[in-house]
Amino acid sequence: MELETILSKLNNHIPSILGSKKFSKYAVMVPLILKEDGIHVLFEVRSMELRRQPGEICFPGGKIDSGDDNAEAAAIRETTEELGITKDCISQVFPLDFMVSPFGMMVYPFAGFIKAPEKITPNPDEVGEIFTVPLDFFVQHEPEIYHIEFKVEPEKNFPFDLIVGGENYNWRTRGMEEYFYQYEGKTIWGLTARILAHFIEIIR
Repeated sequence: MELETILSKLNNHIPSILGSKKFSKYAVMVPLILKEDGIHVLFEVRSMELRRQPGEICFPGGKIDSGDDNAEAAAIRETTEELGITKDCISQVFPLDFMVSPFGMMVYPFAGFIKAPEKITPNPDEVGEIFTVPLDFFVQHEPEIYHIEFKVEPEKNFPFDLIVGGENYNWRTRGMEEYFYQYEGKTIWGLTARILAHFIEIIR
């Protein structure tokens, strides 16, 4: 290969996260609504009929489709589909920090304001119920944080003979923090709690 060809390809390359082309990409909305006692955060309880994580608490969101213009459009689309509202019910949408999970996912969270919460009609195929929590609760209460360690288990035919240390190789273990909020008998945890804690950190 000629040097000019190599330099041309490097010049045209746009850097991204290594391996991200294989990642599943999702968009999530942190919905805010205004009630008589102030601003609330809206949550969904996933339908018990869903195969993945039935009954768990989450924000509206889902996989970014090829028909979506961008991650924000996907977050808005998923929110309208799950809450049964139209696009014009959602305003003031702002991006939060995107996340790369250890499970091959990239998650793009957004915060947005639901202008007409009385129009919300949850899609029963995806949403078992909805509820809201005063924003002040999260501002005033820190999440509980617990740590998870992942165990390294190479497959049976792993070529230990090709690496220094062989079967005694000193693998780096990977850890992960899990966030938990508890409010009136409901537990908000995992990715939803992590995004929520990040949102609260920004507005503080």
